[in-house]
Amino acid sequence: MQTATTLDVLRKRVAKLREGGETIALVPTMGALHEGHLTLVRRAREACDHVVASIFVNPTQFGPNEDLDAYPRQLEDDAAMLESQGCALLWAPTVEEMYPGGAQNFVTSISVSGVSEGFCGASRPGHFDGVATVVCKLFNQVLPDMAFFGEKDFQQLAVIRAMARDLDLSLPQAHSIIGVPTVREADGLAMSSRNRYLSEQHRAAAATLPRAMKEAIARIEDGQDVASALATLKDALLSAGFASIDYADLADSASLAPIASLNGEHGEAPARLLVAARIGKTRLIDNMGVG
Repeated sequence: MQTATTLDVLRKRVAKLREGGETIALVPTMGALHEGHLTLVRRAREACDHVVASIFVNPTQFGPNEDLDAYPRQLEDDAAMLESQGCALLWAPTVEEMYPGGAQNFVTSISVSGVSEGFCGASRPGHFDGVATVVCKLFNQVLPDMAFFGEKDFQQLAVIRAMARDLDLSLPQAHSIIGVPTVREADGLAMSSRNRYLSEQHRAAAATLPRAMKEAIARIEDGQDVASALATLKDALLSAGFASIDYADLADSASLAPIASLNGEHGEAPARLLVAARIGKTRLIDNMGVG
C-alpha cells in the first residue's frame, strides 16, 4: 500500500492506478479504524479494481465544545489495518494540506438544506456543512468511480448523496455512493470509534439501545401508535442508565422528513428509526429500517 500526504502526490498515484481503465473506490474515514471501516474496504474491493482510503480528522465538522483534540489518532495502526485488507492507496493529508487557507478560512457555502437541519444537525450546528465540504473536496481530489460509507451515520449519508446530486459532482448517481449496513458487536451495539470512551458499566448498559430500537420497530410494524412506541423506547433507555436522549424519531429514509404513521399519509415508502442518546460522557447514534 502506498501513502500520499500531499495533493500532488495523491493525484499522480491515483492516475497511475487508473492506467488501463482501472476503477477506483473511495472509503473516507477519520481514522481510529474498526471492523466497520474494514467492511467498507472489503465491499469497495469487490466493486472496483483499487481502493483509496482517506484518514483525516476534519476540524470543520467539530463544534467549539466537541472533542476534536480528544479524537483518537492512530495513523500507523490504521495504515496497517488498511494494508491487510488490500487497500491500494492511503490519503492522509494534514489540516494545512486539506485547508491551505486555514481551517477557519475556507469555502463555507456547502450547506445541504432539507436533510441537514434535524437530528444531529439540530444539536451540532454547522457539523454537516463541515462534512459536506470535506467530502466534496475528497471527491474532487480522488475522482472515484464509487464511494462507500457506513449506514450507521445515516443522516451523513443522506447529506452526501444530496450534496453530490445538487453540485453535479462525479458521483451523482445513487448507485455510485454506497451505504453499507451497520456492523455491530455481538450484543448488537453499533461499532463506533466512540465506544472506546465507555466505562465497563456504561458499555454493558449501551446494549439496551439496539434492543430497545428493535422492540420499538416491532411495535410500530404491529400497528402500535408511533408516538407511543417511541415513548416506550425512551423510557427503556433512561431506565438503563442513559443520561439523556437527543432524539428518537421515525423518518423517511430519503428525505428524513418525520413520519407519524407507517400507513398514514406517508404510505408504504421506506422508513428509518433514528436515535441519538448520551450515556456517561459519550453520545451514541444508531438507526434501523422500519417496515
